Amino acid sequence: MPTDAGAIGLTVVLIALIIFVLVVLVKSVRIVPQARAGVVERLGKYQRTLQPGLTILIPFVDRLLPLLDLREQVVSFPPQPVITEDNLVVSIDTVVYFQVTDPRAATYEIANYIQAVEQLTTTTLRNVVGGLNLEEALTSRDQINGQLRGVLDEATGRWGIRVSRVELKAIDPPLSIQDSMEKQMRAERDRRAAILTAEGTKQSQILTAEGQRQAAILAAEGDAKAAILRADGESQAIQKVFDAIHKGNPTQKLLAYQYLQTLPKLAEGSSNKLWIIPSEVGEALKGIGNVLGNATADAPDGDSHSRTHSG
Repeated sequence: MPTDAGAIGLTVVLIALIIFVLVVLVKSVRIVPQARAGVVERLGKYQRTLQPGLTILIPFVDRLLPLLDLREQVVSFPPQPVITEDNLVVSIDTVVYFQVTDPRAATYEIANYIQAVEQLTTTTLRNVVGGLNLEEALTSRDQINGQLRGVLDEATGRWGIRVSRVELKAIDPPLSIQDSMEKQMRAERDRRAAILTAEGTKQSQILTAEGQRQAAILAAEGDAKAAILRADGESQAIQKVFDAIHKGNPTQKLLAYQYLQTLPKLAEGSSNKLWIIPSEVGEALKGIGNVLGNATADAPDGDSHSRTHSG
């Protein structure tokens, strides 16, 4: 029996020793992932900063603090009420991009660097926006972002943190101001639409008047050219008739006959109430009368001569 009890006790001791060795190994061996950093304290005092990879610690002497993320982090803070220069309360939502550059400073210089960045952002935002009116705050986001980044980066440098960017996600004025701004924008859009409509009507009227003017000019030019062509045609026709008459050497009897044939044509048409006979017609009629008188005077002599001859 004592022998069995001693064996059991030895087995328990061995098991405890194995467990102790495993615990020591677990506490001694640490693997730090990429883009992480760890701070090691030896007997409560900063000893070194672990880089990514495998490292060995002294059990029960060295203590590894929670690993720090070295990647760039994005933190969105809840909307903060800020009073502008013209005493209007606006709600501003911010986003901060930062990165831990010194794990030792981020561990020992500040208790909670994320909360510290949030509070510093809120304070700086109120100082910057407090010097601007509402319109400037709405239209100067880039300027506000630059000022916030400069102040935050300078203040967080001693904490081992580098602030790369600060963005304003939203700037929300009070509801009453939003309604007024919306009405103003609507009135501005209506004014621009009215101006564009008036400009369009003006241009349309100008183009229409210009088209009518061009059409009138073209019509007048066409009428003038047509009148010139008609005058040229009539001139050429008169010239041809004149040439033909002179070449034919007409007698007084022929001219008188042509005048008599032309007279009825002058009276044609229901609107011809009064027509004027040229003075040449009288001369022509006189010539016709002389011709007819001569013919009448010759006719009895011939008849008497024939009658005498027949008797």
